[in-house]
Amino acid sequence: MPEAVPVPSREADVRLAPEGGFPLEGGARLPHVVQRVTMYGAPRADGANVVLVPHALTGSGRVGEWWPGVVGPGALLDTERLCVIGINCLGGCYGSTGPASHAEDGRPYGSRFPVLTVRDIVRAQRAALAELGVHRVGAVVGGSLGGMQALAWGVEFPDDVAIVAAIGASAALTPLSIGISSTARAAIANDPNFNGGDYYDGEPPARGLDLARRLGMLTYKSEELLQQRFGRRGDRRGADPAAGLWERFDVEGYLAHQGEIFVRRIDANTHLALSKAMELFDLDRDYGSVETAAARLRARVVLVGIGGDWLFPSAQVRETWRRLRLAGADAVYLELASDHGHDAFLAEPEALTRLLAPVLAPLYTQEARVAATALG
Repeated sequence: MPEAVPVPSREADVRLAPEGGFPLEGGARLPHVVQRVTMYGAPRADGANVVLVPHALTGSGRVGEWWPGVVGPGALLDTERLCVIGINCLGGCYGSTGPASHAEDGRPYGSRFPVLTVRDIVRAQRAALAELGVHRVGAVVGGSLGGMQALAWGVEFPDDVAIVAAIGASAALTPLSIGISSTARAAIANDPNFNGGDYYDGEPPARGLDLARRLGMLTYKSEELLQQRFGRRGDRRGADPAAGLWERFDVEGYLAHQGEIFVRRIDANTHLALSKAMELFDLDRDYGSVETAAARLRARVVLVGIGGDWLFPSAQVRETWRRLRLAGADAVYLELASDHGHDAFLAEPEALTRLLAPVLAPLYTQEARVAATALG
């Protein structure tokens, strides 16, 4: 994965406080919602140069930091020519309202934070952009949970987006993926420090979150990649796995390291809230059927399956495309060949750029037209 290069940006906190509170799909209402928005470049009045990049489960609105090679000067989403916007998800822990935020009584929401859906998340994004004067976007481009958000944008706001690109995402998680996700959440809930989600006055459930991350990392990689990188070697301290019950293989050391990093940067309740939103996302359930959702779409929809991805198998992504296409949507299926598995959308920016550059070209064609008009 390429090293992140600082990209000039500006951040704003947008406060949404509609009368009666911000309504959620499950029936709950939040008195107000803050959306942390990061903007690279300036939006045009028509929004045609704006690309919204919703983040995945563990990301943030600072898309230039976690997607180097895709977002930045001269990249696929060129921040010198386009306005690229990231918004920390509702439920997040990087500035937007989430379980660690203070409720009206001045204490963190914790266990009182309501269940979220992907539609709740995108509706909050849409409202925040409107507050900033952005009423339409040229594209929504995201991977994993970000891809689910991109699909939801296309269906929820058909007149407000021209291109939807969903990478490593489909109409719903498979039962296997739900099982893995819920097992990761159970690891957090079973940590003695979890306290039902009300742990902010004490130690966080770091051990449970560590285990959740280790499990998650295995779903983000392919078997081929793990074999190439680690094989059956002992860990990098030179340990012999046969020397004792807790002597580690190399892959165990890698997972432990990933867990250590993760617990320092993610709130456990955010992990629970956003992973539950992923589990609940289902175009068949949300709209009656994928075909009904397709009938609402006006954007061109690009679905990217990833070879070796078993969190969102490419066959399932292709099936989502097939159903959308047969129902009349302007839908395209592309496949990213990779040994990286699900994480390929982060790990292989050059390959992803080659795949997506042609379908995102209209963003730059529109820009050129505007420039030519300005020149007379």
